[in-house]
Amino acid sequence: MIDYYRSLFDQHGYLENGLCWTVVQPLNEEITTDDLLRRLNGGRDPEHRIMEYPTEEAFMEDLPVLFVFKGEGTWGFLEFSYGFGLSDRVLTELSKESRVWMTTWHFKGGYTILYAADGEIRARMRDFIFTEHAIEQGDPSILADFRTMLDNLDPEDYSGKLSAAFAFVEAATGMRLESEWLDVEEAPVVILDNPDA
Repeated sequence: MIDYYRSLFDQHGYLENGLCWTVVQPLNEEITTDDLLRRLNGGRDPEHRIMEYPTEEAFMEDLPVLFVFKGEGTWGFLEFSYGFGLSDRVLTELSKESRVWMTTWHFKGGYTILYAADGEIRARMRDFIFTEHAIEQGDPSILADFRTMLDNLDPEDYSGKLSAAFAFVEAATGMRLESEWLDVEEAPVVILDNPDA
């Protein structure tokens, strides 16, 4: 799985500069995509738009632009331009009656992976790309397999560590980010437009 994501990052190099990948597994079948998008947008309906060339146009927005993907019992939300990580408040709201996995980074760093459930953040690792300086919070058993992945990589294999974050989320959720999903034109996107979220 790590090699798959290495290849994806090679094909879509801009993702290594900044992204936020959030996978949500609702535990209540009545939770809809619109419910999750409202939670992501701090309780308000976000803006829906069609972008002719989303991976280029998103960089012209000052707000987070999301691709929305559906898996089996899961939803994936990819903010692919700046690495706008979700606030703890949004994550706890998003995790009510759901499981949430998120990994994020941006041009200033911020390499984070976390898990939230039942309205609270259960585990978080910051600066995971610098394994010896990683900061962990919460239940260490939740991220144990991720630590093992990191330990099996060369300390300076930064691309491998980013790939490991995606591989770990996929292993936990079954949700894979497919490369062809990113090669789209005239694509629907969601703009998170609530500055208070």
